[in-house]
Amino acid sequence: MSLPRALPLVACLLTCAAARGADWPQYRGPGRDDVSAETGLLQAWPAGGPKLLWTYRDAGIGYSGPAIVGDLYYTLGGRGDREFLIALDIKAVSAGTVSQAWATDVGPLFQWDGNKWSAGPSTTPTVDGELIFTLGGMGDLLCAATATGEPRWRKNLPKELESQVNPIGGGPKNLGWGYTGSPLVDGERLILAVGGPKGTLAALNKHTGDVLWRSTELTDQAAYTSPIAADFGGVRQYVVLTNQGLSGVAAADGRLLWRSPRRYGTEVVNSPLISGDYVYTTVGSAQGCDLVKIEKDGDKFQATPVYNNQNLANHHGNVVLVDQHIFGHSQNKGWICQNLRTGEAVWSERMKLRAGALTYADGRLVLFSEDNGTVAQIEASTAGWRETGRFPIPEQTKLRKPNGRIWTPPVISGGRLFLRDQELVFCYNLKGE
Repeated sequence: MSLPRALPLVACLLTCAAARGADWPQYRGPGRDDVSAETGLLQAWPAGGPKLLWTYRDAGIGYSGPAIVGDLYYTLGGRGDREFLIALDIKAVSAGTVSQAWATDVGPLFQWDGNKWSAGPSTTPTVDGELIFTLGGMGDLLCAATATGEPRWRKNLPKELESQVNPIGGGPKNLGWGYTGSPLVDGERLILAVGGPKGTLAALNKHTGDVLWRSTELTDQAAYTSPIAADFGGVRQYVVLTNQGLSGVAAADGRLLWRSPRRYGTEVVNSPLISGDYVYTTVGSAQGCDLVKIEKDGDKFQATPVYNNQNLANHHGNVVLVDQHIFGHSQNKGWICQNLRTGEAVWSERMKLRAGALTYADGRLVLFSEDNGTVAQIEASTAGWRETGRFPIPEQTKLRKPNGRIWTPPVISGGRLFLRDQELVFCYNLKGE
């Protein structure tokens, strides 16, 4: 091959690699931490915010976040009395919207009488090559083909795995606010926080759905958090937060390796953050935050408390770790920057923006208010609130439950910002091109 012909091929390969690196294949992104490695984004937004590329109006009801791989945007949504896994073709933009590539039925709509907060699904799909995994609000687990949505296998967690969700805060027995823990793919295993008497965590064969193991020594009901993979002391393990505290089980067989007990008297929503040998958790309703260090002594593990304080109590929206500092919203205190290792609050800001979710990319935090859909960008700085732009979403849903808020976190992928309010999905250009 001559050099002139090789150069376009190399350029194409580099472009494809860069695009793939910008994918957001699962809950909270590649590292399950709401941190994007993208660069070259707008460091300051123009007046009125970045350019709106398109609006999609039929994503259905629910709080499901997106998985974005290549040119497909995957999410879950309730349409009528059913929940669907929906794929949008985001390269096909016409008249300010995009086309649906396909939609596959997942199961019945999550709902219960007297529920004024939420309806529909709340998990985020997980993409793994040619397969996509998703979990409906009623516990319907689906494995499908990413290209077509064709089902490969299904399971109902309550019926087939005796799965249970902690109902604290409301909801039916063993179901509560529905299944909200997003599936985790780790090699050939599909890991789920199923909860219940046969084991809080379950490992399934991702190709067949067959159960490989259950965490029989850990039998807490599932909370609303998602499992995280980690390596402590050279041992692969899965970390999960429930209403009884933080735990780690062996990836190989589900054996309980360590526990950090803590009884939470409220909904446990936020998944743990892992930094080296440290695990950080935060729970709302005055439960505060904890940091524990996972240490190995011989063939045993121990979770040693580092601190517990009220400096950051986040109920919804998760928190982000950047340069050993935690950023997020704390109930009754506003937006917080907290030193991870000491637990000390570095700065706080109550007046600039109401509570919400956030994500990080290219030195900036993008915050999405749960109350009115205001989006703000600030520097990820320990020097205080340094805002570099804001705008409101152009409209809000009329389908949200009366006590519900905008609880789907923002996502940055491929130089674009994706925002969702129930059936409405907005896509903005963060490259400024």
